[in-house]
Amino acid sequence: MSVALINYGSGNLRSAEKALVRAAAGTQEIVVTDDPDIIARADRVVLPGVGAFAACMSALQARPGVIEALTEAVEGRGAPFLGICVGMQLLASRGLEFGETPGLDWIAGDVRKLQDGGDPAIKIPHMGWNGLTDVIDHPVFAGLKNGQTVYFTHSFAFFPKDSADVAAYVEHGERFPAAVARGNIAGVQFHPEKSQAVGLDLLARFLEWRP
Repeated sequence: MSVALINYGSGNLRSAEKALVRAAAGTQEIVVTDDPDIIARADRVVLPGVGAFAACMSALQARPGVIEALTEAVEGRGAPFLGICVGMQLLASRGLEFGETPGLDWIAGDVRKLQDGGDPAIKIPHMGWNGLTDVIDHPVFAGLKNGQTVYFTHSFAFFPKDSADVAAYVEHGERFPAAVARGNIAGVQFHPEKSQAVGLDLLARFLEWRP
């Protein structure tokens, strides 16, 4: 079993790799790659990401054949997919950061800046531990409970067009999706690799997931 961790210059790549290796506990090979052939054949795919939507999408597009290989693996073969932070946001139809940037459009919706709700105590970027709400019954998120705290660091959030695609919410200035899920695709706005035991548990569940 191989897990393709997509290497496109994302800042959280190495910490994500270490967490996945630990979660896999030797049962699956974690391959850091931008090789389209490896990605297209992978049993599972993880797309990390930090920074601006447009920059991450541009970096992904700059790797020849990678988006096509991702599409073949995930949409063509149904390989389980996990997007982390901006890796989740790239699932959207478009990002509204520094203008409008088309996303992968695997889950319809927009990525837009968080609102502070007019509360001067609410700081953007949203950084630190925050509790989840409305966690759905899903194999990847089975270890999460309402009120469970996980680690966030971001200024933008993904708002799917269909609320049925939201797997969990969180509130910081406004209520926004903390996780998404549709078919063989899952994504988290928070960082499992920085969320200690609960994050490792989520990664382990993803590695066992058979949608």
